[in-house]
Amino acid sequence: MRQDLTYVKDQLKNQKIETPSWGYADSGTRFNIFEQESSAHTLTQKLEDAAEVHRYTGICPTVAIHIPWDRVDSWEEAYTHATDLGLRIGAVNPNLFQEKEYKLGSLCHPNASVRQKAVDHIRECIEIAKEVDSTIISLWIPDGTNYPGQGSFRGRKTRLESALRDIYETLPPKMRLLIEYKFFEPAFYHTDVFDWGTAYLLCMHLGDRAQVLVDLGHHPLGTNIEQIVALLLDEQKLGGFHFNNKKYADDDLVVGSINPYELFLIYCELVEASLDKKTEAAARRVAYMIDQSHNIKNKVEAMIQSVMNIQEMYAKALLVDRGALSEARNEGRVIDAEECLKDAFSTDVRPLLRELREEMEIDPNPLDAFRKSGYTKKKATQRSKTP
Repeated sequence: MRQDLTYVKDQLKNQKIETPSWGYADSGTRFNIFEQESSAHTLTQKLEDAAEVHRYTGICPTVAIHIPWDRVDSWEEAYTHATDLGLRIGAVNPNLFQEKEYKLGSLCHPNASVRQKAVDHIRECIEIAKEVDSTIISLWIPDGTNYPGQGSFRGRKTRLESALRDIYETLPPKMRLLIEYKFFEPAFYHTDVFDWGTAYLLCMHLGDRAQVLVDLGHHPLGTNIEQIVALLLDEQKLGGFHFNNKKYADDDLVVGSINPYELFLIYCELVEASLDKKTEAAARRVAYMIDQSHNIKNKVEAMIQSVMNIQEMYAKALLVDRGALSEARNEGRVIDAEECLKDAFSTDVRPLLRELREEMEIDPNPLDAFRKSGYTKKKATQRSKTP
């Protein structure tokens, strides 16, 4: 039998999705930035936009920040402003790809002084996280080389491990370090942390509070991401997600806009792990964060759309008939097992979600409600004057 709808609703009400500050700012491609009059320019404005997403979805109480993009004079004031808006500041993301010194790498750079610069920056982010009461440092290491012979694979690995140990030792007891991987870019010959196995190995060398962060756009085409999720859950090493979608490479498209079935299958593994005594604690600790660059869509609307897409796939995954699926698997009924998943995926869960939102005392149609609020027009008028 399918899960009881009361259980499904309870799980959906407890779902939490973190939105990224940078998702509310102007963004673009390598060729151009597409400006919008209503886009946020400051952290204060980004928090205001994030509060609107939370207002209309009810499940986005935290905002990830990016340093130095979001650096402010007073983190106490930023913390207070977020609190006044009904938000908290979530994961702190260091930036290791902008400085000119990082041309040959950051934590893997052959020059010790450059490596120290990168370590010091991450330590700064740890101090910021302490000030805003965040418990997560989300670390993408963009290091790599462009040509054969440019660097020693093993030498760079050794330097990276040493730097990460220095960083890990400064983490407060309740703070986690989530290590993100990406199979290529910005370097095009090799990337130092190029897959989940490399990130997992680094985390194992560091300790229990180092975990792997899975970005859905950071894999070669055809990668079975749901299998990676299942394995990391089983090893208690899945720290979190950066949700987005891809068509070709790291496109950073709106979550669920290209391959919703993949997102559904990932959530199926997360739900299954939450129902298993061995992995339920690990499943509860997973941090769900959006990381996308919706360049030509309205910033707040696209974020609401992303959250709604995530809610739909999670709801479908919760509706899978786990008993029938288990029996079909054990008896080798391959088609029946697949049909269990397809049946849930084909279910129209939008009526359920509308009912859920009414119970949460928010508008049953978040996107329409936001559009009718006039927020975008109001902010376009105010922010077009922002220098």
